[in-house]
Amino acid sequence: MGAGGHGAQVTPGTPRVLRAMNDRAALDLLVSQGPLTRTRIGELTGLSKPTASQLLARLEAAGLVRTTGSVIGRPGPNAQLYEVDPAAGRVAALAVDQLGITAAVADITGQVLGETRVGTDAVDAGAPHRTARLVASAVDGALAEAGLGREQLHGAVIGTPGALDPRTGRLRYAPHLPGWHSRALKEELAQVLGMPIVIENDVNLAAVAEQHDGAAQDFDDFVLVWVDEGVGAAIVLGGQLLRGATGGAGEIGYMPLPGAPLARGGDRSAARPDAGGGFQRLVGSPSVVALAHEYGAPGVRTAAAALAREDVRAEVARRLATGLAAVVAVVDPRLVVLSGEVPQAGGEELRALVEEEFTGLALPRPELRISDIEGNPILIGALRTALAEARDAVFDTG
Repeated sequence: MGAGGHGAQVTPGTPRVLRAMNDRAALDLLVSQGPLTRTRIGELTGLSKPTASQLLARLEAAGLVRTTGSVIGRPGPNAQLYEVDPAAGRVAALAVDQLGITAAVADITGQVLGETRVGTDAVDAGAPHRTARLVASAVDGALAEAGLGREQLHGAVIGTPGALDPRTGRLRYAPHLPGWHSRALKEELAQVLGMPIVIENDVNLAAVAEQHDGAAQDFDDFVLVWVDEGVGAAIVLGGQLLRGATGGAGEIGYMPLPGAPLARGGDRSAARPDAGGGFQRLVGSPSVVALAHEYGAPGVRTAAAALAREDVRAEVARRLATGLAAVVAVVDPRLVVLSGEVPQAGGEELRALVEEEFTGLALPRPELRISDIEGNPILIGALRTALAEARDAVFDTG
């Protein structure tokens, strides 16, 4: 509500709006470059010394900024350093897979305070509200490590395989996650945790991590291709994530290719004999291991061991290039980032072979990179997303 009374509107250009804009600019600078002196904040924002002083006093009084020592070793009085107060907000991030949930809690600066892993066996299979209880257990474990309680969280972002259909609220494209297909999933989780939550596709979150911290920095047009036990893609065009009508844009694991017919059976019919198929059946880590067995190495148990073989590496590169060619023909990205267990195991040798397969094709040839994110890219992307939402709320001084 505006300063002028009930229902009054704050118009752009008023002192209040300008103050809020300056506050946010200073807080964003302190997050990305801090700690900073008052003089440096003034230089970076274009604010006068008196205005910068008033701004910092206001943010300190609001509990958003604190002093953290001073600059020493130069002529004149020591300049006070300021930083965002880490206690101004905290968030939770979760990465869900078939075997369990990894959860992390971070403060508003992005510093991870606690992390834990909960297996699917932590709650009995037949227990009521099992999914919500598993999520709560993961969050509580990370909070305990951080020495915090749920009431201190501003929100949570959960990365899952598949995607929430915006029309129905139901998780699609993830038949291997039993218990995650309720129409009221988001509401149930928010109620159990007692905070707002966002449920996002795991590969989309990996793309967020790549754009902020990894191989896709400074790219507005790129495709992240995730090749692990499951296969998927995140498509970013003009800086915007492409989602599709049902949230299924990028579900290239289902894409029909030679040797991998169209997957059949819908979301919940994975038991049908013809339910398999698609790109995932050619390049997913179980298929890479199976390929090594076909090539006379029955003792191979991991994608890394399979891809250590030259013959397996060459065939996987050919299959990957076939699928990528279909994506590139439609999307025409500047960059393709390969992430997940298979590209990480194959490394630069696999990347170079895939690139070679593109030679001579009548297609655009995007730059091809292997993800260089350290840690779990899905969890990192979930944290980035949760922090962006929390900062929008906490840093709003208007």
